[in-house]
Amino acid sequence: MIMDNRLYKIYNLCKPIVMPECLPKSIASMPNRLAHETSPYLQQHAENPVDWYPWGEEALRTARESDRPILLSVGYSACHWCHVMAHECFEDEDTSALMNAHFVNIKVDREERPDIDQIYQSAHQLIAHGAGGWPLTMFLTPDGKPFYGGTYFPKLPRYGRPGFDQLLARVGELWNSQRSELVEQGEAIVRALEDTVRKPSAAESRGDVVDTVSKLDDVAAMAGATLIDLMMQTFDARHGGFGRAPKFPQPSTLSALLRLAVAAHDDRARDAALLTLRQMGEGGIYDQLGGGFCRYSTDERWLIPHFEKMLYDNGPLLRLYAEAWQLTREPLFREICESTAAWLIREMQAPEGGYTSSFDADSEGKEGKFYVWDRSEVAEQLTTDELKVFAARYGLDDPPNFEGHAWNLHVARPIAEVAAIAGLGESDAIAAIRRGREKLASLRESRVWPGRDDKILTSWNALAVDGMLFASRVFGRPAWAASANRALDFIRTTLRRDGRLLATCKDGRAHLNAYLDDHAFLLGALIEAMQMGELRADDVTWAREIADLLLSQFEDRDHGGFFFTSHDHEKLVLRTKPGYDNATASGNGSAALYLQRFGCLVGDHRYVVSAERAMAMFAPEIARIPHAFGSLVTAMTERARPPAVVVISGPKTSAAAAAEWQSELAGRYAPGLIAVRIGSAATALPDSLVKPTASHVQAWICKGSQCLPPASDLRSMMSSLD
Repeated sequence: MIMDNRLYKIYNLCKPIVMPECLPKSIASMPNRLAHETSPYLQQHAENPVDWYPWGEEALRTARESDRPILLSVGYSACHWCHVMAHECFEDEDTSALMNAHFVNIKVDREERPDIDQIYQSAHQLIAHGAGGWPLTMFLTPDGKPFYGGTYFPKLPRYGRPGFDQLLARVGELWNSQRSELVEQGEAIVRALEDTVRKPSAAESRGDVVDTVSKLDDVAAMAGATLIDLMMQTFDARHGGFGRAPKFPQPSTLSALLRLAVAAHDDRARDAALLTLRQMGEGGIYDQLGGGFCRYSTDERWLIPHFEKMLYDNGPLLRLYAEAWQLTREPLFREICESTAAWLIREMQAPEGGYTSSFDADSEGKEGKFYVWDRSEVAEQLTTDELKVFAARYGLDDPPNFEGHAWNLHVARPIAEVAAIAGLGESDAIAAIRRGREKLASLRESRVWPGRDDKILTSWNALAVDGMLFASRVFGRPAWAASANRALDFIRTTLRRDGRLLATCKDGRAHLNAYLDDHAFLLGALIEAMQMGELRADDVTWAREIADLLLSQFEDRDHGGFFFTSHDHEKLVLRTKPGYDNATASGNGSAALYLQRFGCLVGDHRYVVSAERAMAMFAPEIARIPHAFGSLVTAMTERARPPAVVVISGPKTSAAAAAEWQSELAGRYAPGLIAVRIGSAATALPDSLVKPTASHVQAWICKGSQCLPPASDLRSMMSSLD
């Protein structure tokens, strides 16, 4: 951590000053260098009077040669406050003139360059002693070391923050008058950041701390119990969720909690996870008309989100709600899966096959305008009877919940109560609600839509493919699998070049080295693809290719775990090795989980060993704060209690029966279970998957190193699993 208080000297110096009057004005009519980038977020800033650079050697060389500090601005297309700061500051001639005079200005899309975002978000947390966010505004030395930063800055002082113009002028002045202190501050921050990259201490290397593979089972048991205890301490028993507002979905943590609670027969923790899913699904964070979840709720009741809808949330949530349905058979969970999958196909899938990234929170310059309603507008569209039912169901009879004048739809009352209010039977009330939804959804289609960020990211597509394929198996919906396979084929053909993955594509232009998340999430999606119908040898081959890249390009061979960037990636001021989960599962947690599963499936111990080394690397931290490492706790849990691997085999004449066995397994809540069906491609598969042929369907069941005799009928297979 920062060891002195020099940093706060910069805060104190940010006071009103006389603004220079001789700064050059930029020509707003000329596009800057961002016009040719693939990121829609960067393209949004192409007409700014700011002399923006994308991150790259040209910008860094310019900073070095001109000896000017770098102003780094990181955001993303769907970010509401990014748009606010852009309108207030980056479109303003006076602010832009200050930026151009004092700094080399670099704009970064955090979705295309998560490597850069991770580094400077961590730096901001050290500087501010608090959480970061977007827009991220960082000041760097010409060699990229951060010496000061913040998030959103208004043009004029507001919200207890200095005005951006004042800040720009003051930092520019300090660079000229007290540069050595700023450089020293940047070096201190980088040293502090290096200390956060997980590697064994001398004591751990001697074995004095629980970090060895032989003790992972003990850590798993302790971490699982502690995760449940810590999460239950912050559980909101009334509204669901954990902690106070704002509330985020946290699918990897919720999935870990549900799995651990079921395994431990902890009904209280199980019910906490399920209540959270119900409250989210009935809340305003979920689009009650069109499907899909927004990024987070601003309040404790899940009523009012920031309205951006992100692909990376909805893939994992689709899988999690399908798991909840497996466990409970609750109709709500199935309905959410159906409408979320439909939304992904209808609104997020690009014509070329991949899923696009996000929808903005704003339309026509106003947050949420596309999604919220005026009651009179609803009344014009619905019959009197429909309105009575619809208003009671979705809260239109209550005071407006959005900015005091509009309604964001949420499930306000259960169907039985709504039917009683309207004097209808439940089936008639449900039909009226359905008609109302269809009418309002049709009307909403004619509104000005929020902007869609249509770049296609490998990592987020892998998450969506995984969720769609899993839900397709659970509910028997081949159209969902077809959609997912189109996205998977897009990755295979467009985002894969010379045996390596690329991170992003837009308008046919794929580029940027893929990151740890791209590889780890894709390996998980391919393991899911192997369980769709008859196993294809090509899927196994591609999965092995990805697993090998994780080992050869990302693994820390000295200490274990996986770096976020590949060994041949651009050199940055820090090489991160993230283990804790954020909005998505961590790359290390996902790599450990899926390498372990794949190694068990194909009988290759190399992958299992690498997964174990990653778990051992993070074991001390996991034992201390397991709820921050949900995906790694899940990997540890699977190592301690291996789920089953089921190989189903039979002659072509029994294909229908074999498919029925697969379907039966897909309906069970059995986290981690892998069930593959072997057919004509068996000779091209790894030896572990090649089974003797018989005149009837058989299933081989293995858990860890223990395999049972083949089951020859469906009942005996299910009994063996039980």
